[in-house]
Amino acid sequence: MAESRQFLLDVKAACGKLTAFTNNRTFEDYKQDDMLRSAVERQFEIIGEALNQMLRYDPTIASRISNWKKIIAFRNRLVHGYSSIDDAVVWGVLEENLQRLQTEINSLLESRM
Repeated sequence: MAESRQFLLDVKAACGKLTAFTNNRTFEDYKQDDMLRSAVERQFEIIGEALNQMLRYDPTIASRISNWKKIIAFRNRLVHGYSSIDDAVVWGVLEENLQRLQTEINSLLESRM
């Protein structure tokens, strides 16, 4: 479906922005830069929302994205639990999970062309 592809492209774009925003940046940079934290959190929100919307159009795709439920839950936490966000958790998600998500999204896009 064209909708699913667009959501995958949105996730890919957000992952690219996260990579660009945090390239050569440290956790200390992240903690001290309000604009960087806001930008990173916003891209994670976009990723979670795009996956959530995509699942409405193509639920079978979830099995091909690691931790899709956790990604959507993380988005919900950022949006609704913003006052209790732990910077270390956000940075940890960025460092530990972003590359895998990018790889999976690229693979899905290639297989759906």
